[in-house]
Amino acid sequence: MTRLIHGCGAAPVHDRAPNALSRGLSGEHIPDRPVTEPMTALEPRPTAESIREQVIDWRRYLHQHPELSFHEERTSRFIADRLAELDGLEITRPTPTSVLARLVTGRPGRVLAIRADIDALPIAEKNTHDFISTSPGVMHACGHDGHAAMLLGAAAILTSMRDELTGEVRFIFQHAEELLPGGAQELVKAGVLDGVDAVIGAHLWLDLPFGAVGVKTGELMAAADTLRITILGSGGHAATPHQTVDTIAVAAQVITNLQHVVARNVDPLAPAVVTIARIAGGTTHNVIPGSVELEGTIRTFNPRLRDSIGGIIERVIAGVTQAHGARYTLEIERGYAAVNNEEATCDLLRRAVTTALGPDVLVDATPFMGAEDFSAYQKAKPGSFFFVGARNEERGIVHPHHHERFDIDERALDYGTRTFVAAAIDFLGAKHQ
Repeated sequence: MTRLIHGCGAAPVHDRAPNALSRGLSGEHIPDRPVTEPMTALEPRPTAESIREQVIDWRRYLHQHPELSFHEERTSRFIADRLAELDGLEITRPTPTSVLARLVTGRPGRVLAIRADIDALPIAEKNTHDFISTSPGVMHACGHDGHAAMLLGAAAILTSMRDELTGEVRFIFQHAEELLPGGAQELVKAGVLDGVDAVIGAHLWLDLPFGAVGVKTGELMAAADTLRITILGSGGHAATPHQTVDTIAVAAQVITNLQHVVARNVDPLAPAVVTIARIAGGTTHNVIPGSVELEGTIRTFNPRLRDSIGGIIERVIAGVTQAHGARYTLEIERGYAAVNNEEATCDLLRRAVTTALGPDVLVDATPFMGAEDFSAYQKAKPGSFFFVGARNEERGIVHPHHHERFDIDERALDYGTRTFVAAAIDFLGAKHQ
């Protein structure tokens, strides 16, 4: 029986050496320092260079105080307070733990939305720098602290440029990217994209070296669905397996045969992943259990394949269990749709990277089978997502996303801030300075 219900890494390492730093950034190591409540007053007219250390402080403060999805109370309050220190933003709370700030110029023009996610993960941090998490068992292990800091920096710079801009910029600080059903679809339903012409977002990326920013038109991140299977048999004594329907043995055959779903049922040119990542069954060494639970993930780009692959999976499970006299239940929970970048907004991002950081920084992003709920914004409006390289081999900043020692080269924060600002200036028709 199948029940279909609706309800996130790192790409292959780019072999390009980090580009020479630009726009006044030096290549020195930024020393660790603990951060309490960063309240440094900003210049009347902040620039990317003058705000660089403040953005780092914001990131470190958020890193010290991570909060899980749908529980970002302190995080969203901190962000709202920082935004309130800027002149003339319209700040609202579309959900209890998200923040929307609108920079309305009062002059006719287009509307650009820029999104950053703000939630953390249930991981105990094992880093040793001076600003590790103070929340037991919770860690910013995916860079969302940096995303929020970059967008705060962009908001500070763009707010000071209101007289040079047309239209509107919306700064979306989104809760709950890490947990289904995801905060993005809640914010879209709350109307944060009403009247928006385009939306962009970024991810600090550990498989891209610092000094590179990756943009790609089309498919970038996969759709992710959750697979839950229960194998049902009849338990008994391990010494008399002939008197049982051995669910452990059947589960092993199911796992083995599911490898044929991608290998022999999916077009080799259509990326797909079917992985079983959890097995639960049995209580002791000499008892065959009556049931075994399997859980895993399905990753696809093509919407038609996403719709059809569940039927292939069920056919395999049904055949294996029937052959061994067992039964099964199958549940496929629909997760985030694929991130599919729109051409015009990708061109905007390419211009922004080239203008703000130089042409040598821009690289082609490599598609990744991880998922991101930025796709919910793309369903509503034209939009593109890009990667900001944050890996540093020399400093040991190499651990993947969702790792207990995940970290970033903080110089990448400046690259994200500059790209956001340049994209807004380009989109809203102001002259870049």
